[in-house]
Amino acid sequence: MDKVATFEVDHTQLKPGVYVSRQDRVGNEIVTTFDVRVTAPYQEAPLSPEVLHTLEHLGAVYLRGKSPLAGQILYWGPMGCQTGFDLLVSGEVSVQKIVEVLHQTFLFVADFEGEIPGAQFAWQCGNYKLHDLQEAKQAAQQFADVLLNWREQDSMYPRRTN
Repeated sequence: MDKVATFEVDHTQLKPGVYVSRQDRVGNEIVTTFDVRVTAPYQEAPLSPEVLHTLEHLGAVYLRGKSPLAGQILYWGPMGCQTGFDLLVSGEVSVQKIVEVLHQTFLFVADFEGEIPGAQFAWQCGNYKLHDLQEAKQAAQQFADVLLNWREQDSMYPRRTN
């Protein structure tokens, strides 16, 4: 069976941060997939479904509507392992630029007050009551702090050697 490249990443050594997962050519466009790792697998608890869902909603609001890359955001969604998100962006976007945008995104979440967009009625979301704003704000602030010192050279995946 073919190996998926991201399954070759040593998740026991992965730290919170931003990684370039892959770049693909789709027609004439480049699509860059970023691994936005909010918690360290096996070293920290995964995000609860409520926190992950809240970060997904509020992150989408900022990334798709307020960020300087709004027109390039193709996908923002949680990882099944509950340790972060996949972010797909149209074009070749530098790690430095995406880290700046994600820093602003997570500060937006950390400072958010009010009702979570898309979480007032059942018709807006498949599980509109599954949210925890206070815990999401705390997780967002912690990740924003990580991104303050994130450098491009930190974005290299740790790989298994055997």
